[in-house]
Amino acid sequence: QVQLVDSGGGLVQAGASLRLSCAASGRTFSDYSMAWFRQAPGKEREFVAAITWVGGNTYYSESVKGRFTISRENARNTVSLQMDNLEPADTAVYYCAFRYGGYSTSRHDHVDIYTFWGQGTQVTVSS
Repeated sequence: QVQLVDSGGGLVQAGASLRLSCAASGRTFSDYSMAWFRQAPGKEREFVAAITWVGGNTYYSESVKGRFTISRENARNTVSLQMDNLEPADTAVYYCAFRYGGYSTSRHDHVDIYTFWGQGTQVTVSS
């Protein structure tokens, strides 16, 4: 079992920055991936960014590329999402996700491949 604790959301003005954090504990092993998804009311949960622990390969959705940066802290099994130049369209509940493997996987943006999820943290961007 893997437990995820995600945090860092809040209410900010457009153009501001937030940094989300997610810490994984339990049987993480060494080959795994972590990701961020977000879900707005009435919409599907959508992929935001992912990172593999082996190699540190990163993946982004087109809507956040250039504004968001995902990174990892290996010693603590922690992933961060630095969100810059936030827009009202970024308003959603952001969820941290975990999956075993991923280094040799070609796809990282599908919600069904992730096994464990955080409780979600609300990000609200006002104009």
